[in-house]
Amino acid sequence: MRFVSLLAFLLGSLVLFAQESTTQIRKVPASPTSPASGPEMYHAYCASCHGVDGKGDGPAAPALKHQPTDLTMLAHHNGGKFPSLHVMSSIRDVTDNVHGSKDMPVWGSIFSSMDRESAGRGQQRLTNLTHYIESLQAK
Repeated sequence: MRFVSLLAFLLGSLVLFAQESTTQIRKVPASPTSPASGPEMYHAYCASCHGVDGKGDGPAAPALKHQPTDLTMLAHHNGGKFPSLHVMSSIRDVTDNVHGSKDMPVWGSIFSSMDRESAGRGQQRLTNLTHYIESLQAK
């Protein structure tokens, strides 16, 4: 009986492992959005990992090496003040010490390439996206 239980456990583990190993993130080019709309950019570029409500539970989150940050708690974890500069820097120049992995795209270069004719639009995207993330903060 012990052997049957152990065999069932091992088979169940293999099934779970097989299911987890098939989960993949499909990488596609970023489609242009309005640089004036933080919500539009968030939903197009961030929600797949961070979730529609910013809690880190987007549909792509299970396939990542590290759980995406709960963006609604950034101010809470920073003494009640939203860390605008840190958020903007994290979006623009992703580094290992910010996210723990390179799962998150380096949006600064992507935003700049979308708006080659206007250098200011890349900054406008960063600013408006950061303002939208600030609006998601838990009260």
